[in-house]
Amino acid sequence: MQTGKIIKSISGFYDVLTAEGKVERTRARGNFRKQKIKPVVGDHVEFEDGYILAIKPRQNVLVRPPMANLDLAIVVMSAVQPDFSTNLLDRYLVYLAANNMEALIYVSKIDLLSEQQLAQLMPLLQQYGEIGYRVYSHGTADFSGIKEAAAGKTLMVMGQSGAGKSTLLNYLLPELKLATAEISQSLNRGRHTTRTVTLYPIGVGGAIADTPGFSSLDLSQINSEDLGHYFIEFLDVSGQCRFRGCQHLREPDCAVKAAVETGTIAKFRYADYVQLHDELGNLRPTYRKS
Repeated sequence: MQTGKIIKSISGFYDVLTAEGKVERTRARGNFRKQKIKPVVGDHVEFEDGYILAIKPRQNVLVRPPMANLDLAIVVMSAVQPDFSTNLLDRYLVYLAANNMEALIYVSKIDLLSEQQLAQLMPLLQQYGEIGYRVYSHGTADFSGIKEAAAGKTLMVMGQSGAGKSTLLNYLLPELKLATAEISQSLNRGRHTTRTVTLYPIGVGGAIADTPGFSSLDLSQINSEDLGHYFIEFLDVSGQCRFRGCQHLREPDCAVKAAVETGTIAKFRYADYVQLHDELGNLRPTYRKS
């Protein structure tokens, strides 16, 4: 029996990279379907005669994009074309935090901004840095910093379509020569260039994934009552709220709302929290099948 890591999934086939550096094309055995278990990119598996026989315990698993055993996610956001959105970025960060994933923020197309636009954007990026996120902006120096941050880790690159994911990946792995997405002026949204999830070796012991671009996330499996745990700066003060389980909305003596008033917590972050809390509260809960 052989072991390896799934590096690509397409049309029911799984390419597995073995310890010897060979890539073997496999399929999942039938009883996985009966157990409602589906192998995903990043899974460590055991296989024989072209069939995956076992999936080893996962460090973590994402539903969209379907991946497992990730250490880090690079969230690619565009400064313009499409326009930068803190609301969208915060949704990505919540999604990753809910899945126990470390996040790194990369903002592309900074060079296309006017001085006025740049003056509006930089304070927002500084706020994310003060919260505790690593933030990089367009430029080869920052590309180098990202490569250092990715050393020895299994990571994915995710973000809105047309934001520059392929450009970043082409720098990190020039041999890929990925197509760069065109921008649809009518939709202000990039056309999807990437169709499959693929994991590529990078450096010593590292791997990086390109994932299909998308501008929305399925957050329906997050309980609105837990949302405050995923806005990481809330955790610094929420223990001082008057009520245990405070949702930081209409409750009296809320330390989070007080921190917003004093500027300790950014108003735009709190506004994104309130909007997302309202959206999640109006959804019927969904549960992952074990």
